[in-house]
Amino acid sequence: MVFRTEPSVPLAFVTGARGFTGAYVRAELVGAGYEVIGTLVEPAGPGERTLDITSLAQCRNVIDEVRPTHIVHLAASSFVADDDALDMYRVNVLGTLNLLQACADVGHRPKKILIASSANVYGNAAGVLEESFTPAPVNHYAASKVAMEHLVRTWFDRLPIVVTRPFNYTGCGQSERFLVPKIVSCFAERRPFIELGNLDVARDFSDVRAVARIYRELLEAEAVSEVVNVCSEHPYTLHEVVEIVRQASGHDLEVRVNPSFVRQNEVNVLVGSAAKLRRLVPNTLPIAFPETIKWMISNRTATTGANDGTPGASSPS
Repeated sequence: MVFRTEPSVPLAFVTGARGFTGAYVRAELVGAGYEVIGTLVEPAGPGERTLDITSLAQCRNVIDEVRPTHIVHLAASSFVADDDALDMYRVNVLGTLNLLQACADVGHRPKKILIASSANVYGNAAGVLEESFTPAPVNHYAASKVAMEHLVRTWFDRLPIVVTRPFNYTGCGQSERFLVPKIVSCFAERRPFIELGNLDVARDFSDVRAVARIYRELLEAEAVSEVVNVCSEHPYTLHEVVEIVRQASGHDLEVRVNPSFVRQNEVNVLVGSAAKLRRLVPNTLPIAFPETIKWMISNRTATTGANDGTPGASSPS
């Protein structure tokens, strides 16, 4: 039998560590004194492991090798408009279960496992959404996250798990396939117009730096067997987002509505209640959305449009 000693510093295992969220979570954890090992599908670099989470055998091997004190599971097929529905279920559902099953199979129990779901599970539910609301997904991405949540709940009595339902969040390095970075890019590059879809949809936006901090705080909190919203409680319509970016950039442009950008089954208003989050991590502080936009505009100006997705020195702690 091989005996492993407890690591002298907490060791966090972050799936999807090179993704948009993963880069900020990794920086947050390192800044708080964690050793961090990230995973990715392609060949890995220092402090990383190659892992295809759809392979249970690979999950077993990596978990047994790393033996992390904490796990942050971010790896997912996460773009709502992706065409490959089967891949969403394979990655988001089976990949998550593989990770949990691997912990059980190799006899490893981390201090905390944080699994990122999505506020998209609420669908078109009206009002300020609480965790007790019944999920009502309207697309494959949301349905895959609902399925994942239900199956993860069956592990609550075996592993210390917290499931997060983040509402929309953004920041420097997010792909321009997503709405806010697209808008910021058009204004920062002084383009004459932008094409958008439904301007009346409203979203609850957070700053990715605040989300990363919340994830760390949840890892360190006592809470287990919980599902918790991560949100700002403040919805902004696309009209309002455009106006905030217009003011931050000092540029004006024409906004054109392109009917082909209007999604079927569009979620009209999505705003969450952070009451439970405040109970679990009472000291957490949000970053105001206009401040996030100013940071994104400033970053685009400083890098003349280039951004590699890593948190920059301008990010506050």
